[in-house]
Amino acid sequence: MDRSLRNVLVVSLGFLLLFTAYGGLQNLQSSLYSEQGLGVAVLSTLYGAVLLSSMLLPPLLIRTLGCKWTIVAAMSCYVTFSLGNFYASWYTLVPTSILLGLGAAPLWSAHCTYLTVAGNAQAEKAGRVAKDVVNRYFGMFFLIFQSSGVWGNLISSLVFGQTPTQGSGVLAVLLVALLLDPVAADVQRKSGGETLSVWSTLLSTFKLLRDRRLRLLVLLPMYSGFEQAFLAGDYTRSYATCALGIHFVGYVMICFAAANSLCSALYGRVSQHTGRIPLYAFGAATHLSCIVALLLWRPSPDQLPVFFVFSGLWGVADAVWQTQNNVLFGVLFDKNKEAAFANYRLWEALGFVIAFGCSSFLCVSVKLYVLLGVLCLSMLAYGTVEYLERKSPAAPLAAEATEVAAGGEIQTKM
Repeated sequence: MDRSLRNVLVVSLGFLLLFTAYGGLQNLQSSLYSEQGLGVAVLSTLYGAVLLSSMLLPPLLIRTLGCKWTIVAAMSCYVTFSLGNFYASWYTLVPTSILLGLGAAPLWSAHCTYLTVAGNAQAEKAGRVAKDVVNRYFGMFFLIFQSSGVWGNLISSLVFGQTPTQGSGVLAVLLVALLLDPVAADVQRKSGGETLSVWSTLLSTFKLLRDRRLRLLVLLPMYSGFEQAFLAGDYTRSYATCALGIHFVGYVMICFAAANSLCSALYGRVSQHTGRIPLYAFGAATHLSCIVALLLWRPSPDQLPVFFVFSGLWGVADAVWQTQNNVLFGVLFDKNKEAAFANYRLWEALGFVIAFGCSSFLCVSVKLYVLLGVLCLSMLAYGTVEYLERKSPAAPLAAEATEVAAGGEIQTKM
C-alpha cells in the first residue's frame, strides 16, 4: 500500500471513530431533548458557532498548525460534546456545542485540504488526472466516514437512553496524532514557507468571494446544509418519531447512512467515466422526487418500509453533494483550496443555522417548499458555472489541472 493511500485510510478511520460517537447524538438532539426546546437550541447554537468559525478560524489554524494538527485539535472539541451529553442540561450542552462548532469548520476544511493536496501529489507522481485521484480519495473517505452513521445510530437504538461512548472519539484523536503523516504543504510551511499577516489570513475566506464562480456556487453548500438539517431535525421528528416512536429514529438513520456510504464509493468511481454533471442531475432528480412525495405523503405506523425508503433515497442523493461538492471546490479553486473549503463550510453552516433557526416557526410543508426552491436555484447556478468553465479553455476544470498543491502555491490559506 502506498503512503498516500495509507494516509487517506488513517484520516477516514479517524473520522469513522469520531463520528460513531457524535453522529447518533446529533440525529437524536431534536427528539431526545425536546423539553423547553433544548435539542433545537443545541443544534442552532452548534451551527451558529460553525458559521462564526468558518469566517475566521480555518485559515488561521491551518496556517499555524498545519492540516494534521488542526484535525487533531478540532477532533478534541468533538470529544467534549460527547462528554456533555452524559450530563445533559443547558449548562453542559450549550457550552460544549459552541466548542464543537468552533472546531467543526477547521476540522472539515483541514481534512478536505489534506485529501485534495494528497490526491494532487499522487496524481503527479502516477501521471494521472488530478481530479480523478481526488475523486477516488473522497469516495473512499465518505465510504468509510458515512458508515459511522450506521454504528452510531445502532448503538443509540440498541442501548436507547444512553449516548454512544466517547471512547471512540479519544481513539480517533490518538489515531490521527500518531499515524497520520503531515501533508507536503505542512512540511514546507514549517521549513520557512510563505507567511501572511494574521489579518490577511483571516480575510482570505472573504477575498475569494471576489471570484464570480464562488458567488454562484455558494448555493450548493447552502442547500447541503438545508437538506441535512431537514433530515436530522424534521424528518426524524415530524415523520419517524410521530408515526413510529423515537426508538425507530436510529434505525431510519442507519438506512440513510448505509446508502450514503455505499453510494459515496460508487460515485467516486463512476465520476471518472461520466463526469460530475450526470451525478449532479441524478442527485437533484432524486431529492426533487423525495420532496414532492413527502409533500403528498401522510405517514402512518402501518407503512414502516416507506420510512426507510425515504431515508435511503435521501442518502443516495446526499452522497452526490458530499463527494462531488468537495471535489468541485478543490479543483475549481486549486490555488486557494483552504479559503475555498472555508467558504464551503461557511455557507453550509449558514444553511444549517437558517434551517434550525426557523424550525420552530415554520410547518413541515413550508420547509419542503423552501428546500425545493433552494434546490432548483442551486442547480441553475451550478449549471451556469459549468457553462462558464467550458467557455474558458484555460480554466482549471476545462483543462483538468494536474499541478501539485504545495505550500507556496496556495495564495489564500484557510
